[in-house]
Amino acid sequence: MALDLTNTVLEFLQQNQEQKFTAREIATWIFKTYPDDCREKLERTSVDNEDDLLQQIIREIGGYRRRIQKRHPKVKTTESRPRKYYVTESTDSVEIDQAEISETSPASKTKEHDLYPILSAFLWSELGIHNRRIDEKRSANSQGPGGNEWLYPDLVGMEVLISDDWHPAIKHCVQEYGDKKTKLWSFEVKKEIDRSNVRRAFFQAISNSSWANFGYLVAGELITDTLKDTLKELRMLASLHGIGFIQLDAKEPSESQILIPAKERSEIDWDTANRLTQENSDFFEYIKAIRNFYTYGDLPNWNSGQLVGT
Repeated sequence: MALDLTNTVLEFLQQNQEQKFTAREIATWIFKTYPDDCREKLERTSVDNEDDLLQQIIREIGGYRRRIQKRHPKVKTTESRPRKYYVTESTDSVEIDQAEISETSPASKTKEHDLYPILSAFLWSELGIHNRRIDEKRSANSQGPGGNEWLYPDLVGMEVLISDDWHPAIKHCVQEYGDKKTKLWSFEVKKEIDRSNVRRAFFQAISNSSWANFGYLVAGELITDTLKDTLKELRMLASLHGIGFIQLDAKEPSESQILIPAKERSEIDWDTANRLTQENSDFFEYIKAIRNFYTYGDLPNWNSGQLVGT
């Protein structure tokens, strides 16, 4: 009997619901579970050995991805590489709740908090952005319960536009001319983004980055499907509101990438920045470092590439 990859992949994922697997892991299971069908496939194809056949099945699983998802909408995939496949019976509302719980659940292998130093390393090593953590627990909460919801980003950054290699006369001209010497960045981090929580996470990023030149939503995993592609939704929202998106690679931070560049706001919203400064000690230290740079030329005393503020 010919090997039906579409149904075989579904069979495996249904046996392991809510668990994520790469195409290689699925193909390896197929080899072990259906050896006769694989041998028959080997005889009918032009590949020379089982290793080559395994690689072909891996490619076919990737090639059949949209067909599989169209036939079986509960099959989902991550956008990150290597792409992972999984089946979930959860409704959209349940997935939202699970996404919120997973960020703080002790049973979760990767927590949102684990992504902060990864993002920090990427921002410094790849973009040269001085950054620090903003801990909302260090807020005064003078506005009452819920008064500061969606107000603080997870990380903030300062991009220095004046190079140390510039001639002192150029630095002086820039200072006298009144040009900007920095750009301020804001980052909202999520463990994963999928079609059930993409809009909620995006508008949270809008809310807590309204003061900055650049606002970004950041995720360790991006889950997509054929019914409502998550990345397509992000691109649509970004075109309307200017928030960018960064895909983190937890294993190789340098492989993280800006999938959607943020649109620059020309001016800082100092009224909002003032509220954050008065309410949160971490944000006060951030603003104080910016002031010292403009006044004395001192760079932040944050350790480059190491997360400060946690």
